[in-house]
Amino acid sequence: MNRVSYNEMKGELLRVLLKNGFSPERAELCARLFTDASRDGVYSHGLNRFPSFIDQIKKGNVIVDAEPERITAWGALERWDGQYGPGNLNAHAAMARVIELSREHGLGAVALKNTNHWMRPGNYGWQAAEAGCIGICWTNTMPNMPPWGSVESKIGNNPIVLAVPREGGHIVLDMAMAQFSYGQLQSYIFRGEPLPIEGGYDSAGNLTRDPAAIMETKRTLPIGYWKGSGLSIMLDLIAVMLSGGKSTYDLGQEGGERGISQVFLAFDMTRDPAAHQELAERIEQIVQDLQAAEPVPGSGSVRYPGEETLRRRQINLEQGIPVEPSVWQQVLEL
Repeated sequence: MNRVSYNEMKGELLRVLLKNGFSPERAELCARLFTDASRDGVYSHGLNRFPSFIDQIKKGNVIVDAEPERITAWGALERWDGQYGPGNLNAHAAMARVIELSREHGLGAVALKNTNHWMRPGNYGWQAAEAGCIGICWTNTMPNMPPWGSVESKIGNNPIVLAVPREGGHIVLDMAMAQFSYGQLQSYIFRGEPLPIEGGYDSAGNLTRDPAAIMETKRTLPIGYWKGSGLSIMLDLIAVMLSGGKSTYDLGQEGGERGISQVFLAFDMTRDPAAHQELAERIEQIVQDLQAAEPVPGSGSVRYPGEETLRRRQINLEQGIPVEPSVWQQVLEL
C-alpha cells in the first residue's frame, strides 16, 4: 500500500473534476469531501469510489452543474430537490441549510429527493459537529440487502450518521444497516483479507467472512439481524414520506441508484452558552467513564464513536494517505 499527501490527492481529484465540467468552487469542495474521507480512513468511500463517480458523470447519471432547489418550507422543515446533482455536494448543502435553520429555530430539518450517492456519510456529521450542532442524517439506497427471513434483496443498507459536538473530539457514529457496506467489502477484497466477523451469506446459504462470496450473493447481513432489517425499512419509509422522493422499492424497479432520498437534521447547541458548558462537562464524564471500562483481553482500549477516526486522521496527515496502487493509477489516468 502506497501513501500520498493530502494535498497531492486533493489536487489530482480537483484536476479530474475540472476536466469533467465542474466549476472551480464546486470542484474544490467535491475534491475536499472525497479526500477527507480517505484522510479519515474511509478509503472505500473516498479515493476508491472516485473512478466510479466519474463514470456515473460520463453516463449522465450525475449532472455536475445541478444544484439543489427548495420546493416547500414549513418553518424549520424544508423539502428540497437535488435535481440529480453530485450527491456529496447536495448533502453538504443540505446539512449547511439545516445548520442555518437550527440557528433560527433551535432545530432544522431538510428532506432531500432526487439526489445521488453521498459518498462518505460521516462527512456531514463532522460538518454539523464543527458548527456546534447535534447532527443526524440518513439515506435510502437501492435494494442491496435481504430483509430478515428472506434470501432476496428487497431493502437497502441505508446508512445513518449521528454526531455530537465535543471540544475534546467530536463523537460521530457513521454506520450502515449492513454489518459491512459494499464499499467495505470491496476494501477487504483489495487487501486480500477476510472480514473480522461474519458479514453475510455465501452461495450455500452459510454465514461467511469471505467478502468476495458475499459480493457474489448480494446477501449482506443486517446489523442486529431482524433489528437492523426493521430499522432499514423505517429509515426508508420516513425518508420517502418527508421528501416525497423515491423509495428503495422504486430504485429497485428502475434498476439503479439514481434519485435517492435523504433526511438531514441539526440541533443548535450554541444558543445558551451557560447550559452548553454544563452539558459539555457532562459529556466529558460520559466519555471518561466509557474509556475507563475494562476492555476484553487483547482488544485494546474502549473507544467512543469517532475516536479512531481522529487517530487515523492524524496518522494520515503526518505519513500520507494510504492508496491502493491500482486505484491511484486509475485516477492519475483520468
